[in-house]
Parts: sequence; structure tokens; C-alpha cells
Amino acid sequence: MMTADHDRIIDVALRWHREGSGAALATVVETWGSAPRQAGSQLAISGDGQIMGSVSGGCVEGAVVSEALEAMADGTPRLLTFGVSDESAFAVGLACGGTIKVLVEPVGEGGDRLPAGMLEKLSEAHATREACAYVVTLDTWERKVVLPGADPAVDARLRADRSGVEENGRFVAVQSPALRLIVVGAVHIAQPLVAMARHCGFATSVIDPRAAFGSAERFPGEQILDDWPDEAIQHLAPDARTAVVTLTHDAKLDDPAILAALSSPCFYLGCLGSRRTHAKRLDRLRAAGIAEDALARIHAPVGLDIGAQTPAEIAVSVLGQIIQVLRKGA
Repeated sequence: MMTADHDRIIDVALRWHREGSGAALATVVETWGSAPRQAGSQLAISGDGQIMGSVSGGCVEGAVVSEALEAMADGTPRLLTFGVSDESAFAVGLACGGTIKVLVEPVGEGGDRLPAGMLEKLSEAHATREACAYVVTLDTWERKVVLPGADPAVDARLRADRSGVEENGRFVAVQSPALRLIVVGAVHIAQPLVAMARHCGFATSVIDPRAAFGSAERFPGEQILDDWPDEAIQHLAPDARTAVVTLTHDAKLDDPAILAALSSPCFYLGCLGSRRTHAKRLDRLRAAGIAEDALARIHAPVGLDIGAQTPAEIAVSVLGQIIQVLRKGA
């Protein structure tokens, strides 16, 4: 599972509440200009001032924590607006400032507090990789968790993976399953690729039945599977938030992985190899009965054409293409 702090925020807030220290959840609901964090970004605050996450990269966290402590004391949510000055923005790496609106909700029962049971639903959905949205009406504090298919406007936001405020005054916080990257082939390119992918929020898995390649020494801290690639991919069960990359350059390893990936709804499939190598690959896949529309899902030669030469540069081009497909479509 993904271990990025942002995906632990709800769980952390829930734990602080259960432990009795108190908790509040701060969420960016709207931004204007060069805002440091996008809508949906969250910060959990405990009753004793601990924090997890970020709503501004450091510009307004202090003020949000103060408001959160007051909200925990009086049980009243707050909708705060902050203007981030050019000087403050520069301090956190932005060229210019902007404005952000932050919703602060104390966790608890009664009044207008954010019920712990609702956080439990969101936590359970995250653990089971189920897409959903937390919806709150900002003038009444009416709240609900909405699943796909129940609300067309929420479905549109889930497809776009974009949280925000709607014209009717509802704030929709999208919760999509964590991003995953499955790499077949524990080769040199895979080492910088999985490291960079983790920095971009992907949970990574490396598949290679060759013990000399897929060793913990070469991939410290990574999930390494030594099963045959098609069996490993079936076990990992790629979904629409999963990217798959094959790097072995060995048909007996790559082809079974590609067939398994093509039978899944993974949003990206990229395969290492020259145009000539890929042409031969396509011939083999056609002979295996794969239709042309399925073959069109394969990105090969893998990666953006940036003139990459070293393993790290190739990894940059691959991750760039994955993000391009994720954010802009194939």
C-alpha cells in the first residue's frame, strides 16, 4: 500500500481521536493564483498540537493549527481564507503568491463536528482501494460519503480526480485509490524509476524471478516478487490506478507480463525496446490472439522522447509519460 503521508492523514486523525487526544481535519477547498497546495490537500491536527500533512507547504499552517485547536474546544467548524504573500510563497518555492480557502473540522460526535464514523468509512474505502468522495455542504455542515454511481457530479470529479467547491455550495473531496507502479524487470532503469515514483506518490512493486536481479540489496525497502511475471501481476491485480512497465527486454518474461496487464484495467502499460523490437513483440501478441485496440494501449518504445541516455534519464522519461497519461489521458 502507498505510504505517502497524505494517504495516512485520515487514519492519523482517527487514531488521535480514538486515543482521546482530540483531532481536527483541515482541508483545502478552493485556491486562486499560485496556491501552494491543490484543493483536497489535508492537514490533521491533534489536541496537543501534533500535525500530519500540509495545506500550504508552511505558509499558513501555524494559523490553521490555532484555529483547529479552538474548533476542537468549541465543536464548531471553520471556513478560513488566507492570502499567501509573494514573500511567503517564495519561501516555500513558489514564484508568486495566491489565496487559499481552508475548511477546519473538529472530529467528534454531536453538533456540527465531523463524525468519527464518517472518517472510518473513508479509511475503510482507502484500505480496500474503493473510490469515493467526502461531500460537505458548507452552509449547513451536512455531510455524506458518496460512492461511484450515486451522484453524476461526484462521478465527474472522481473521473477527473479533482476535488473542489460546486455552485450549490457543496465541497467534494475526492478520494481515489492510491497510485501504484508495477515494474517487471529489476534492471538498472528500475532502480531510479521506483525511487522517483515513490516521491511522486506511487506504491511500487518490482517483479523479477531472477534472484541476482531482484535482490533486496539492489532495491532496499521495495516489494520484490520472484514469481513468474504473469502470476505476480495477477496476484497484484492491477486496477485503473495502476501503471505497469516491462523492462527485462526478454520476451519470455515480458510477454506473459504484457498479456496479464492487457487483461487488466491498468491505466498505463509501457514496454522497453526499440521500434524494431516492439514490431516483433506486436507480431507475437497478434499471434496470441490480442486485438489491435488492446495492442494500441502499449506505450513503446517506453517513455517520452527527451533524448534520454542513462538509466536515470530513461527513468525520468518513463515516469514523465506515466504522469502525462494519468493527468491528460492516453
